[in-house]
Amino acid sequence: MTEDLFNSSPKLKIDELTRELKEHNYRYYVLAEPVISDYEFDIKLKELERLENEFPQWAHADSPVKVVGGAVTKNFNTIKHSRPMLSLGNTYSKDELRDFHDRAVKLAGVEPEYVCELKFDGFAIGITYRNGTLVQALTRGDGIEGDDVTENVKTIRSIPHQLSGSYPDEFEIRGEIFMHRKAFERMNAVRLEAGEQAFANPRNSAAGTIKMQESKEVAKRPLDCFFYHVLGDRKTFTHHYQSLITASEWGLPVNKAMKICRNFDEVWSFIELWSKERKNLSFDIDGVVVKVNSFQLQDELGFTAKFPRWAIAYKFETERVATVLQKVTYQVGRTGAITPVANLKPVSILGTTVKRASLHNQDIIEQLDVREGDTVFVEKGGEIIPKIVGVDLNLRPPGTKSLTFIESCPECGTPLIRIEGEAAHYCPNEEGCPPQIKGKLIHFVSRKALDINSMGEETIDLLWEKGLLRTVADFYELRYDKIIGITKTTINELTGDERTVSIREKSAENLIRGIEDSKKIPFERVLYGLGIRFVGETVAKKITKKFKSIEALLNAGYDELVAVDEIGERIAESILDWFRNPVHLEIIAKLKDHGIQLSVDESSLTEVINKLNGKIFVVSGVFTEFSRDQIKEAIEKFGGKNSGSISSKTDYVLAGENMGPAKLEKAKSLNIPVISERDFLDMISD
Repeated sequence: MTEDLFNSSPKLKIDELTRELKEHNYRYYVLAEPVISDYEFDIKLKELERLENEFPQWAHADSPVKVVGGAVTKNFNTIKHSRPMLSLGNTYSKDELRDFHDRAVKLAGVEPEYVCELKFDGFAIGITYRNGTLVQALTRGDGIEGDDVTENVKTIRSIPHQLSGSYPDEFEIRGEIFMHRKAFERMNAVRLEAGEQAFANPRNSAAGTIKMQESKEVAKRPLDCFFYHVLGDRKTFTHHYQSLITASEWGLPVNKAMKICRNFDEVWSFIELWSKERKNLSFDIDGVVVKVNSFQLQDELGFTAKFPRWAIAYKFETERVATVLQKVTYQVGRTGAITPVANLKPVSILGTTVKRASLHNQDIIEQLDVREGDTVFVEKGGEIIPKIVGVDLNLRPPGTKSLTFIESCPECGTPLIRIEGEAAHYCPNEEGCPPQIKGKLIHFVSRKALDINSMGEETIDLLWEKGLLRTVADFYELRYDKIIGITKTTINELTGDERTVSIREKSAENLIRGIEDSKKIPFERVLYGLGIRFVGETVAKKITKKFKSIEALLNAGYDELVAVDEIGERIAESILDWFRNPVHLEIIAKLKDHGIQLSVDESSLTEVINKLNGKIFVVSGVFTEFSRDQIKEAIEKFGGKNSGSISSKTDYVLAGENMGPAKLEKAKSLNIPVISERDFLDMISD
């Protein structure tokens, strides 16, 4: 067991970080109740990104590294964004900002011109105008779909319902909804006079307001907005700054504190200026956004899975306060990792009440020499995640003792292990420790797996406590009369708040319907949902395409497995080990009896047109017939592959108008054919 855990320890880290970051994304974007700082969140996100780059086979399909944080509330209609609403990469370091600049110079082949803008501390919104009339407003949501809050947004006085001047027939503009500080204070004063609770800060208040169900109540709140990004036809504008100036001429609110900067020194001067002047603004900002001005260069630089490569947010310094560490407790992650938690005397930091902070591991505790009863310094970057950064030894009470890390799992009592070279302690009782078992159940019902969307973590906790869930097969033993009316009180791990969870009539109906609908989920997602180590979403697709059924996979040998594309020795051994476990074979038998899809539906298979035969394409420039995304989709549909940069392995460069000169020169130097949009269409036509 120890050797197995040693081999899988990076997976444990990835699983735990993924869980934590999803929880924080949900609290920030959906509940508008953040409990940790931007800085701490970013550190965790970068650590997860590093691990996923090193061990891609263990990355979750819905990893926070790949998707924008948050989720879509069920209180509004959800609509797909015309283009993904991505967040920005960010940094707190001048050196990292210079690295961004150097990468932009290298990729573009020239020193870009930048636009520097204030980073508003509000709530992201995307608004569509058709024939100059406001027709739709969507929240960021999960970045792919957002909540339709059109009627609420129409109550914001600074956002025009009808534009003036000459504008495109249809376009989308994105911005930030916020509250001015004095307006926020006046609103809180009125609430207190009426005996109502005051809001914590302008950002949370704006986020909560825009999601209210009654637009007439929204109209009573002092919301405002600044726009910062015009989406639309690249032929309308050639530069970002030009698009914002023109948008302001249409009557849209665009903040004037933006500047064209022609080199890195000018960018840094802008940041230094507003780092000092931000206190004189009437609204909150938490940094500066730096964007490449030229749309042509933006297209050349492109995107990562989550961020544009042509923009970055520089965030200002954090706030630090002192409070008392009252007690240290320990919680078990779904992967068995043990996290020490500092329970603090509640303290307000940047408008948010902080009660708890992670101490991460034994090394951090020893490094800080933190003890129960100490006055500790807590820091928050931006506004969200708390971090203990030091101890005031002058205020240490007499008689305090150094903390001793626990030796046994607080959940199941199993002796903990600490792998050599690793920072975390782990509970090795994978099959018997409740948080780890519940983690498998949660994975099974997740969106990329069986997608039982009514079956959230709290519901799984409730069903677990009542003895109704122990393995994934138990989902299909649930009946309406078994679950209706069951209830329990839970304590949120992050905030310590109590909450009563119960399954009422409507919830029970939705759960049973969701379980029944999951029987239609295809085999590849069922295989992914089983949680076999190293078998992620992509690997599951490749395996099911090859073996077609669970029986064929069960009977496959090592040589057959490693012969599958991208299935290496470690994945093959993990699959073989999983099927050797009698408990797992019993689960498979039960799932089969319940009618779960454990084979490929041959009738659903579509023929792959392999005209491009694995050829690698680099797409660059602006096209007349199709968008860049449509062309990339066509390349993959016809059996080709896309690449973001030109190398000796590139087979073709598909060039549109205004292709960057650096890419064109590199293609010529490597003797790579440069083809037009028409050439490409001829290649894939009959």
